[in-house]
Amino acid sequence: MTVAIAVAGASGRMGKVLIEAVANAPEAVLGAATVRSGSPLIGQDAGLISGIRPQGCALSADLAAVATQFEVLIDFTTIESSLAHLAVCRSAGRGMVIGTTGFNPAQKAQLRDAAKDIPIVFAPNMSIGVNVLIEVLKQTARLLGEGYDIEIIEAHHRHKVDAPSGTALRLGEAVAEAYGRDLASVAVYGREGHTGARDPNTIGFATVRGGDVVGDHTVLFAGIGERIELTHKASSRMTFAQGAVRAALWLAQQPPGLYDMQDVLGLK
Repeated sequence: MTVAIAVAGASGRMGKVLIEAVANAPEAVLGAATVRSGSPLIGQDAGLISGIRPQGCALSADLAAVATQFEVLIDFTTIESSLAHLAVCRSAGRGMVIGTTGFNPAQKAQLRDAAKDIPIVFAPNMSIGVNVLIEVLKQTARLLGEGYDIEIIEAHHRHKVDAPSGTALRLGEAVAEAYGRDLASVAVYGREGHTGARDPNTIGFATVRGGDVVGDHTVLFAGIGERIELTHKASSRMTFAQGAVRAALWLAQQPPGLYDMQDVLGLK
């Protein structure tokens, strides 16, 4: 069975890679692709702007107008755009894969509410490797037990607007859960000046922004006389795009609900 997939923000860095990933997936077809209102690209073939073969799919600025042409929307745009697209998908009964990050608690509540009516995969990182790392972190924390200081270091390109990254926060949540801690209570997002001795229960975050770094994440377990560093480095956005397409294909067979990549990969 072939699943018709739509891509939001098709002219962006991630959008172009998503279109290529959909085109390369035997089980998928590009049903629709959207760009911002007023874009000079409206009407052009989505495949051509992505540098691949024509897809027979004209770019549109109106998701609602093409809602009958797809089963699942993949959205890596902005918070505002993703929420607007969510309303369209909910009204049209279409599934949605959301890779946008930076949602606040109230906005996440909107996703949970919409998931009563449509299936949604919401994950800060669609990479298969990162989601395997999440499981490895949980096991590492359980095996090590107490006595290790935890620091999370992440680096991204200069254009990323949220910090720490959604992936770094998810990694922190995984470790905190394994230790029975609440990340919101133990996270430290920056250190400056005379900070005093480190609280052993805290989980620290360090953020680097620069150049064209696709995404690097390291979780450090620092003990006395030894440390363990678990690192994932993404060298191409294609790893996220392929994971998102895999999620879309899986989501097309699911009932309404809010899922993540752990569900997609059968890790729960």
